[in-house]
Amino acid sequence: MTQPVPTAATRADGAAGAGPDRAPRALDTDVLVIGGGPAGSTTATLLARRGWKVLLLEKERHPRFHIGESLLPMNMPILERLGVLEQVRAIGVLKLGADFPVEGGNYNVFRFDRALRGGAGYAFHVKREDFDKLLFDHARGEGVDAREAVKVERVDFDASGRPKQVHARDAEGELVIRARHVVDASGRDALLGSKLGLKQRNRRHQSAAVFSHYRNVPRRDGDDAGNVTICRHEHGWLWLIPLSDGTTSVGAVCSPDYLKQRRGETEAFLLRTLNSVEASRERMRDAVREGPVHVTGNYAYDCRRMSGPGWSLVGDAWTFVDPMFSSGVFLAMNHAERAAEAIDGALRDPAREAALMRALERHLTRGLKEFKWFIYRFTSPTMKRLFASPRNVLQVEQAVISMLAGDVFDARPVLWRLRIFRVIYAVTALRIAPSALRSWWQRRRGIRRGLAGDAMQAETP
Repeated sequence: MTQPVPTAATRADGAAGAGPDRAPRALDTDVLVIGGGPAGSTTATLLARRGWKVLLLEKERHPRFHIGESLLPMNMPILERLGVLEQVRAIGVLKLGADFPVEGGNYNVFRFDRALRGGAGYAFHVKREDFDKLLFDHARGEGVDAREAVKVERVDFDASGRPKQVHARDAEGELVIRARHVVDASGRDALLGSKLGLKQRNRRHQSAAVFSHYRNVPRRDGDDAGNVTICRHEHGWLWLIPLSDGTTSVGAVCSPDYLKQRRGETEAFLLRTLNSVEASRERMRDAVREGPVHVTGNYAYDCRRMSGPGWSLVGDAWTFVDPMFSSGVFLAMNHAERAAEAIDGALRDPAREAALMRALERHLTRGLKEFKWFIYRFTSPTMKRLFASPRNVLQVEQAVISMLAGDVFDARPVLWRLRIFRVIYAVTALRIAPSALRSWWQRRRGIRRGLAGDAMQAETP
């Protein structure tokens, strides 16, 4: 199949466009992808390779700041198939595992090369502004009409629920786009999910985050230098991620109820939280902040469905879970790769569209549940005990490492061992029931307070 060539109507240089006071410019394309992050750029690239005319719109200009800097080993085959693995290697920090501090100043490392089914055995930490730009530029090189600083303002639907036209705006004025399929990869903006009333808060897991970049944060020794460090604190968990420019991404995920205690002193709040844990306090002793402190509110959510006639939600536009195990970029790119295949099939045989999309949603939901099960319980006393003293009975520890590496899709040998882990978790929870029950009640109370606070805020005029 021949490589698609942008027409005059879809040229990225805007030569066929008009000024801001003129009539809207009309564009026709096979696939419109909204959002130029990892999900959008991956979907666009793979569909362009299959011969479709693809228009990719990013509302900002690359490079732009984004959180979510740690990749998983299961990202590596995707990057290789895209043809960018070596470029990512050049901008990344080698990550061989994840470590979890334990009492006494020690830490346990879960090394990816011990994953049950093998695989890459490594990943990278990346500055997202560099990583996202790399993928976006690569999409353009693959024949995608990739445009920056173009904001999608609304999507009009016909009576059947199929997108009729999309209205966007760039520096030259309004664009009216007609596409056979619209992909919403707008990330947490969840453009279509919000418009269609599909987006809903994840009531199983209420959390918020405060984060920034710091210098002078010592790294682990030897092969552990590139580890992502994950610590628990009383109200959530912390991350420390070493980056290629010498800085460390540092963040605290916490309950909304706890976040309200910051009272405007954002960095002081972050440092207090970091200093409440011995492992992070020691590493942050001489740290110097570089860049602003960011805050994001309740961010675990999903959409009630993933697709409809002529449209689909990909990556964070569909669902976002707590990034505790650095799963975000992998889940987005894995979704994008599989979505491209389903969309290609739907465009070639429209009668199969609904069935293809339902099968994709079922497949992705099964894998997501594995991450969610661990995330919902990670701060519990039971999980703390199990991660502090891992044992490889029936290769269960290796299955957990496989989960941390992202190997939860089409992974039967991993999944049945994770079921055994759940049994071990339940037995351990019974043994330490009083403290486990107390922790559960505190988490539930924090979630309810967070939901009540959100409801009150929503009612305030």
